Amino acid sequence: MLKLRPLAIDTHREAVAYLNRACTQYRAEEFLALEKIEIVNDGKRLTAILNIVDDPGLLAPDELGLSHEAARAFGLPPGSPVRIEHPSRPESLEAVRRKIQGGILAPEDYAAIIGDVVGRRYSKMEIAAFLVACAGFITPEETLGLTRAMAETGHRLHWKRHDGSPGIVVDKHCIGGIPGNRTSMIVVPIAVAHGLTIPKTSSRAITSPAGTADTMEVLARVDIDVDEMRDIVDRVGGCLIWGGRANLSPADDILITVERPLGIDTRGQMVASILSKKVTAGSTHLVIDMPIGPSAKLRDRADAVELRKLFEFVGHAMGLRLDFVFSDGSQPVGNGIGPVLEARDVLKVLRNDADAPADLRERALLVAGHLLDFDPALPGGKGLARARDLLQSGAALKAMERIIEAQGPASEILSPGALAHDVVAPCDGHVRSIDNLRLARIARMAGAPAFKGAGVDLFKKAGDSVRRGEPLFRIHAALDSDLRFAADLAERDCGYVCGNF
Repeated sequence: MLKLRPLAIDTHREAVAYLNRACTQYRAEEFLALEKIEIVNDGKRLTAILNIVDDPGLLAPDELGLSHEAARAFGLPPGSPVRIEHPSRPESLEAVRRKIQGGILAPEDYAAIIGDVVGRRYSKMEIAAFLVACAGFITPEETLGLTRAMAETGHRLHWKRHDGSPGIVVDKHCIGGIPGNRTSMIVVPIAVAHGLTIPKTSSRAITSPAGTADTMEVLARVDIDVDEMRDIVDRVGGCLIWGGRANLSPADDILITVERPLGIDTRGQMVASILSKKVTAGSTHLVIDMPIGPSAKLRDRADAVELRKLFEFVGHAMGLRLDFVFSDGSQPVGNGIGPVLEARDVLKVLRNDADAPADLRERALLVAGHLLDFDPALPGGKGLARARDLLQSGAALKAMERIIEAQGPASEILSPGALAHDVVAPCDGHVRSIDNLRLARIARMAGAPAFKGAGVDLFKKAGDSVRRGEPLFRIHAALDSDLRFAADLAERDCGYVCGNF
């Protein structure tokens, strides 16, 4: 037996084990680096990727090291006796092989694959093979099978009104790709102020400069488990938390760590990811915001209609009532890109400040209006007016304050990065267009979201007039190197096209 030793190594959602090459119980040559092993303790098993260690100062010959993720998943204290074995090959990999060859998989195939993914019997390479195979072609029926499999592996929540009767549970989701589009942090308090139940779970950024969870964390604690989430929603009516801790769709949390870095974002996987999380969160009614623009995920209306039909097919089969908003995705929303700057914009809207970004306010009201129209007690078509009244009266701000108090206010007040660099207009004229992807990349180079104060502060939007040398936006960073990386990227292409119409 080997003694278990947790190591301070972050392997980001992949279970990794470490074995000393001079191990006294096993010959390291029997277990090749980067192959899978099975770690066993009294019937408890964990599949992990093996790395070989040559430094005796890091790991003793009679120890087995575990990364953060592996130690968390295995759940045994340091020093626990374990043994290692060669794992059996997951039978579901045969279905992956058939999919790679162009086959159509049955619902039970997807159930087996997702079960093995959640059971950590797939390496990241095997997960990538599955995702790439599905990216080639997946039918609507297969998408439904994948969605059901992902939902069934999560903790499904059920909500009731305070009087014990079942009620509608609302949620919203944006297809994404638009920097600064932080409408959830405005829509949720509006829905709560109206009296609807909205258990909103959101993701952290992987390839973008901020996710809703990153931005909400500027104001409140978001690392909340499912039991505390229940308590918050029961007391307040809604929440804005990180979905990874709630563990509502563990399969999606694993798949997305491979999917995003590879740039895989196919329709079937997108629909399965979104709807499985909404179903497990207990949602019954969902509004989907679909931004359309030349640098958005959806490039034209035909593209959006095609995706909407897939959502409708799968969503209705899963028991969800859906509504859709086709919105402008031609440029960033609000004035800030990055957690602190986006949180600033959200608070300005909720406080009805005179300089609050109008595009963020109106987009949030539009989505909130569709959400409130789900309420059977509200006259048809009155959702938008009701949402506007709740925002202007201050009721939405008070609801947000209750949510923040229930989740726990942030421990410190953050501000934009002290290091700054202005990117200026190259000529007189107007801003003709803004590239969403380029601005998002510049903000990430500046350090967002790892440093919450990093990002891009926008001074000009499409259609605004500019003078040569006038600032278009300001880059904020905490480190000289980050500021230099972002400034160099902006110098090559700042994402703005200026000139005469």
